[in-house]
Amino acid sequence: MEFESDLSCTPEYKSFRSTVPLKQIVVDSDGLKVWKVYEAGPRGVRCPLVCLPPVIGTADCFYRQVLSLTARGYRVIAVEYPVYWSVVEWCEGFKHLLDRLDVDRAHIFGTSLGGFLAQKFAELTSNSTRVASLILCNSFIDTKIFNYTDSSSVFWMLPATLLKKMIIGRFPRKLMDSHIADSIDFMVERLECLSQTELACRLTLNCSSDYVQPQRVELEVMLLDVFDESALSQSVKEEMYKCYPSARLAHLKTGGNFPFLSRADEVNMYLQVHLRGFDGSHLSATDTGTPVER
Repeated sequence: MEFESDLSCTPEYKSFRSTVPLKQIVVDSDGLKVWKVYEAGPRGVRCPLVCLPPVIGTADCFYRQVLSLTARGYRVIAVEYPVYWSVVEWCEGFKHLLDRLDVDRAHIFGTSLGGFLAQKFAELTSNSTRVASLILCNSFIDTKIFNYTDSSSVFWMLPATLLKKMIIGRFPRKLMDSHIADSIDFMVERLECLSQTELACRLTLNCSSDYVQPQRVELEVMLLDVFDESALSQSVKEEMYKCYPSARLAHLKTGGNFPFLSRADEVNMYLQVHLRGFDGSHLSATDTGTPVER
């Protein structure tokens, strides 16, 4: 990597990397699909919080959620996906990952693409109830909002520099507070860790023509959005509100594209409030609940 972000140098991040080991979990018989996972908290919990990153995210981008919530007794799993070129294929791989991790159901915290994939997984597994609830941060319901549906089929052959420009070009260029700037620097650092194939497949998932059928997502949902500038327009956010009229709304005055980093304390508070509603039940993300019923 050409630079090291300020967040990567903090004692908090260094503590995370030194205390939470990175696992690599194979989910296919050929050994080609390897998920990268950071996991902490009580292993006996079978309904943990699972964090899904945005296009440029790696599993460690949720280090502030892992450290904060596990300190309060929750089992938290942050994942980074291998190469998948279709949503259906991704969902099948994610289902196998949950099986490998002894997860019966999951509360899924998904940001941007991660939120879209979380919704699709809930939709496609609605008959087997693998999802306990959804927390969707700066996410979307339809990939057409990115205006790349016609060209997404050629992402696999584009050079990495061009793919990176497509992403970085969506970041705000105006003055911003230091926490938001630090979150962007950290995520750009993560972007530099991704290979051309990894980046191309994620952009393909993000932009290929697809949409969520919210009527098949009959779960408790929290929508976590920011009021300041982000990659998603206000109309996209309003469409999410319309599709999930019963969702609990959690708004941040500011936070940019990556509030889980730039406003971690507020995001973690909302996550804890959401998860606390399941404490003592079979869907608890702590070890105080009753066994999960499949």
